[in-house]
Amino acid sequence: MSIITTKDGTEIFYKDWGTGQPIVFHHGWPLTADDWDAQMLFFLAAGYRVIAHDRRGHGRSSQPSFGNDMDTYADDVAELTAALDLKDAVHIGHSTGGGEVARYLGRHGTARVAKAVLVSAVPPIMVRSETNPTGTPIEAFDDLRRQLAANRAQFYKDVPVPFYGFNREGAKISQGVMDHWWLQGMMGSAQAHYECIKVFSETDFTEDLKKIDVPCLILHGDDDQIVPYADAGVLSAKLVQKPTLKIYAGYPHGMLTVHADVLNPDLLAFIKA
Repeated sequence: MSIITTKDGTEIFYKDWGTGQPIVFHHGWPLTADDWDAQMLFFLAAGYRVIAHDRRGHGRSSQPSFGNDMDTYADDVAELTAALDLKDAVHIGHSTGGGEVARYLGRHGTARVAKAVLVSAVPPIMVRSETNPTGTPIEAFDDLRRQLAANRAQFYKDVPVPFYGFNREGAKISQGVMDHWWLQGMMGSAQAHYECIKVFSETDFTEDLKKIDVPCLILHGDDDQIVPYADAGVLSAKLVQKPTLKIYAGYPHGMLTVHADVLNPDLLAFIKA
């Protein structure tokens, strides 16, 4: 397996296929690099170098009891990009991975980066507060923690249903997609996943977004039941310096999987533009 060892001794698993301009994929909670199968195969065939890592505490990366915070996630990405000497890279993040992209760019700059893409992403900030009155109440995230601690295996059977919009009338349900989500989730650390709920819900990415000075594509479905688009993608597009915002009618949080036939060409058009 391809692994880098970070300065704090954590082993980060990654895939690195092909040649050409590098595209780096950042997965959502509680998944792995495998969530990007449809995109990695598509862009590999289009002549790009495709790279995806398992975040620490997730998938095949090691499971330290420390470092489950967004600054460390971003620093891990910086170490990976330096180890692979990536230049002119496109960074694409889904959900929590979108937050990771924003914090990586805000914390480490864009010298190695050509473009960024945030898909169904958590920035600017999810949790409701006095300064974010339309956000999601903290009680919703407390309930996620409760369910994970009580029965993670069953919880990870339940989440994919709204994640992919399979609870909507007329949805084409894929048991394989749901099983794949469950498998990826169960590969990771329960502790890391538990702590990451606080990370994706309470981290404020406002200042990171303001620092993104490369072209940034922001994609969101208006039927996202996990990260409501009006409080996420729409607001993020107002903060980055060179935004392109696209809202997909009726698309769910996991639209990269269930609508890859639409999303992949849109991503390619942005990268080529």
